[in-house]
Amino acid sequence: MALNPFVRALSLVGFDAFASGQGLNPAEMLRQVSLPQDSLRRQDGILSHRRYCELLERCAAQSGNASFGLQYGLFQGIDVFGELFYLIRNAGTVGDALAELRANYFLYNGAAEIGFDLDGGIARLGYLANQRDVPGLPQAEELACGVGVQLLRALVGAGWRPAAVRLRHQPLGDEATYCRAFGVRPVFAARCTELEFDASVLSLPLAATDARLHQLLAGHIARMERLPADEMPSYVRQLLRSLLPSGRATLEKVADCIAVNPRTLQRRLEQEGTSFQQLLDETRQEMARHYLDDPSISMAQMAGLLGYSDASGFSRAFNRWFNDSPLKWQKQHATNRQPRLLRNRQSNLQS
Repeated sequence: MALNPFVRALSLVGFDAFASGQGLNPAEMLRQVSLPQDSLRRQDGILSHRRYCELLERCAAQSGNASFGLQYGLFQGIDVFGELFYLIRNAGTVGDALAELRANYFLYNGAAEIGFDLDGGIARLGYLANQRDVPGLPQAEELACGVGVQLLRALVGAGWRPAAVRLRHQPLGDEATYCRAFGVRPVFAARCTELEFDASVLSLPLAATDARLHQLLAGHIARMERLPADEMPSYVRQLLRSLLPSGRATLEKVADCIAVNPRTLQRRLEQEGTSFQQLLDETRQEMARHYLDDPSISMAQMAGLLGYSDASGFSRAFNRWFNDSPLKWQKQHATNRQPRLLRNRQSNLQS
């Protein structure tokens, strides 16, 4: 299996509120680990898994809460699954729901898998990271356990608790915190990270299950774009859109966001048939066309949003891309810039 370094930005659902409640500045924490500021708004975007783990570790250190990941997972609960939860919730039984989770988890997390095993009367729900040497991974694994507990409470009942909890690492904080969270004392330094519980709950029917809705949701989920290992160009474009207005859209900055060195990034992009400069130009062109259609943005503002120090630099680049000046292109193509009377006339002719 090819290692995939990405997770959906949905992994940060509720981060703003939870981090603030821990005395942290959410935007500053994202900045410290080179994650895009719009990650909290664009939940369908993608993040570097390594940076995500680093974020959790820094939050734990700077908040003084060693159980930050665990408590954040309990806070997120089922919200972290997004649309996938509605598919899970409309499966026939608890066991069917967990099978759906395992089968579709790759759409949200390319850096880990869900384990779901039966051993006689014992069921085990595990979190299996593809790379075990990622700094901050223990925080992410505890977060996954917190989410898993909340998921099973949502499916089985609020009073549910695991028979056993296993964590691959030594305690990160006070063991009493773990006991309050799980209802049992975890086994530390275990072979894998998992929740163990009585398999009899797997046959419990889910309340208000809608088979037709489940079928529709399954079709929708099946059409979702997965997180393939060759997602690098898309991720670079996403980062560029976030970094350009600050003037920091350099190869070195983007490489730092992805937690690779610049040479490795260039090589990965070449393997995908592109380059950093090509992606930078394409992203600027796309953004320029969008901004030129907005009557509220001046040329000077547009230049800044695209990472240029002045309007003349933007104009030279635009002429190179389209063999035309921004103003001439705008008059020919930007309908929102045309006089309102003319726009209304064109609209009437088309209707």
